[in-house]
Amino acid sequence: MREAKEALGARSRRLPWCKARLTRAERVIAFLQWLPITKGPLAGKRMRLLPFQVEFVDEIYGDLDAKGLRRRRIGIQSCPKGQGKSGLVAGLVLCHLLGPESEARGEVYSAAIDRGQAALIYAECEAIIEQVPEFAVRANCQRFVKRIEVQQGQGRGSVYEALSADARRAHGLAPSLWIYDELAQAKDRVLLDNLINGLGKRKEGLGLCISTQAPADDHPLSQMIDDGLRGDDRSIFVQLLAAPPDADPFAEATWFACNPALGKYLSLEEMRQAAFRARRMPAFEPSFRNLRLNQRVDANEEARVVTLGTWRRGNVDVDRAALAGRRCFGALDLSGKHDLTALVLVFPSDDEPATFAALPFFWTPQDQLGGRRPAEQERFRQWIDAGMMAAVPGPTIRYGFVAAEIARLSREFEIQVIGFDRWRIDDFRQDLADIDADFPVPLEPFGQGFASMSPAIEWFAELALTGRIHHGGHPVLTASVVNAITVSDPAGNTKLDKEKSNGRGPVRIDGAVALVMALAMAKRFQATPPPDVSGFLENMVWA
Repeated sequence: MREAKEALGARSRRLPWCKARLTRAERVIAFLQWLPITKGPLAGKRMRLLPFQVEFVDEIYGDLDAKGLRRRRIGIQSCPKGQGKSGLVAGLVLCHLLGPESEARGEVYSAAIDRGQAALIYAECEAIIEQVPEFAVRANCQRFVKRIEVQQGQGRGSVYEALSADARRAHGLAPSLWIYDELAQAKDRVLLDNLINGLGKRKEGLGLCISTQAPADDHPLSQMIDDGLRGDDRSIFVQLLAAPPDADPFAEATWFACNPALGKYLSLEEMRQAAFRARRMPAFEPSFRNLRLNQRVDANEEARVVTLGTWRRGNVDVDRAALAGRRCFGALDLSGKHDLTALVLVFPSDDEPATFAALPFFWTPQDQLGGRRPAEQERFRQWIDAGMMAAVPGPTIRYGFVAAEIARLSREFEIQVIGFDRWRIDDFRQDLADIDADFPVPLEPFGQGFASMSPAIEWFAELALTGRIHHGGHPVLTASVVNAITVSDPAGNTKLDKEKSNGRGPVRIDGAVALVMALAMAKRFQATPPPDVSGFLENMVWA
């Protein structure tokens, strides 16, 4: 503080956020863009917000009621790593501590999962204060306890603390601002709930989460994102930058679409190296997709049935008209009447080794679309408009409707057999009886346990690795396959795990289950030349 006073001397700079006629959001933006960058190749220059950051600030601080109070109480920005998160978090902390959003005896907190992460935010705030004499003369930084106190000027009596994941410490706080850094890594929501509950103690309490996505839908961050995107509560704003699950993770266009900082202060060469490593070693792909593309993928997950890169080896156009009258094998995954029903037909070629053209069909109840998560709903409507999925009128899927569709397909193709999961097949047969319909295709049960599914998955993986499943990049089938997770028993047998897989993307894995079963049906029922046993019989007669 003594050095800062000497540096300031008698001069007084006009601070840009103090100009007249600025809106509240413009003051915050002016404050942030006046702050110095303290490390990295741009150290010494002033912070420059990217358009998506300006949009986020404007949505949080620019949506005011008639009294000029902020409507937003919770803000979530979820984007890939490397988008300037640390600088933005530190800047917003200082904005509420020493800048235009400060208030007398305010309380500002940054929350993180451990002391190390919490210390990073404090260190960035301290480094900025040391480089700005106007801040240094007012603030007392206490490095040992990660605490900053405002001792004079606007915001006098305000304090900032860096909290680690100690939920007890959050009891009784009255935050004017809290920022939860990388909430996706939190093991539970106790600290989060305590911070949210504290917002009611302030007239304009604000909570911000800035994080990459969590791995699953049941994580607190995922629940908050899904709730905010529905738009039912105006006090919540969500900004989500993420690659669609069916996008090519190794295409540079995909990277640029969800990484606004790429090529600016996020190295394109570093991104290329990370993508090369993920493409070459599939174990690195989940981490790449989660951290670099901000997809809802467990970065530690290695049990996918196939990676997207492997699946794309079969991205060969499928001409439905050319398949008319061809012999094929199918499988049906009925799921629940309120969800997604999938049928996949596979057409073996006469080549050696054979390739298989996959023709998928999906049905979902029309009246259930509005109840889906916003991202899921948007994708479903896109697929329906594109003719990749059929919306069945009503609140449920009537299996009689599906049976009629399969009967129509049996007139278009020579369907040899349809495999089915025993679950719900009784409902299916009852619907057939209700409409007095004879099903035109033989039905064959297919178990979903390790004994039946393990060899089927091995066969599927072999075909996918060699590019022998031609699917034309069908988006619903692609999303289903790349979301599919396998689990193993002690003997090393595998099966698809719907509980772990569903919820990782905008579609359940019913299509993947139906495809695996259909390929197994083709392998089981394809006609093969009978073995030559004449010599064996002759020897038996002589014996």
